[in-house]
Amino acid sequence: MQAALSIVAGPRESLEIATIEEPAPASDEAVIAVRATALNFMDTLIIRDRYQVKPPRPFSPGAECAGEVVAVGRDVTGFKAGDRVCAYVGYGAARERIAVKASALVPVPERVSFEQAAALIVTYGTVLYAFRDRARLSGGETLVVTGATGGVGSAAVELGKLLGAHLIACANGQAKLAELRAQGVEEFVDPDSGEVKQALRELTGGAGADVVLDVTGGGLTEELVRGTAWGGRYLVVGFAAGEIPRLPLNLVMLKSIDVMGIHWSAWALRDPGGHRKNTEWLLAQVAAGRLSPAVDARFPLHGIKDALALIEERKVKGKVLLTF
Repeated sequence: MQAALSIVAGPRESLEIATIEEPAPASDEAVIAVRATALNFMDTLIIRDRYQVKPPRPFSPGAECAGEVVAVGRDVTGFKAGDRVCAYVGYGAARERIAVKASALVPVPERVSFEQAAALIVTYGTVLYAFRDRARLSGGETLVVTGATGGVGSAAVELGKLLGAHLIACANGQAKLAELRAQGVEEFVDPDSGEVKQALRELTGGAGADVVLDVTGGGLTEELVRGTAWGGRYLVVGFAAGEIPRLPLNLVMLKSIDVMGIHWSAWALRDPGGHRKNTEWLLAQVAAGRLSPAVDARFPLHGIKDALALIEERKVKGKVLLTF
């Protein structure tokens, strides 16, 4: 079978497409014939040894996939050959077949495509964990989303609407604003205006935002915290701006703000039952037509370098998939 392999640490050009032996399942594993693998920004880091997880080489990138079960280990119950499944694997999914712990498998409903299932797990899973498990977002609360046209941000907009939040997006530029308006967002704050706190107060009648989901970090953080409501929740998802900010803790104290770290991948491994429950809920929303993961580009396995280039250059508006 074919696999994309990181043999030495380096950029996307260092990846090799190689023929390797097909996996056999251990007693507690299933082997999946991969139909779709979703790529994420972390895949551009893990091959360089710049991610918090550093797998032994050679390994394949690709943290999430969907496909059909082709074999199961002797101790596996609940799954059989032919079942449609998806899984979060951390790395290793950029290959035609992969052995996965059966406990990591989630059934994919018939109404959900393999592409939709693979595109759902990381970004939507991160946001659902942030909103429901951490912030306890309630319908009618004001939600601010930074990086609202990126992968996590667009998932946050869609899920925030589904959960009944009042949305405010941090965005500027006509193309981004038009894209967000098409998603039903009507209120915006310009992150480069230098008046984010004041703008949030004006849009919320002086109260501030109940929940802020921040994927940007950098110099915007303090302004957003100042624009958060009494008892609000500030969700730290990432630092796309490249700068890890320093936050004056007196701001947190004076308004009783909760600052919450969102390390979804670690939570998914620590609480597989919770992760499975959330993934099943997300798949059910897709099957019912209430969520629609956007796929921006599809590549064959040998096109993985071009796929990662799109992600590195921030030219994507949805998920990038490898399809088999």
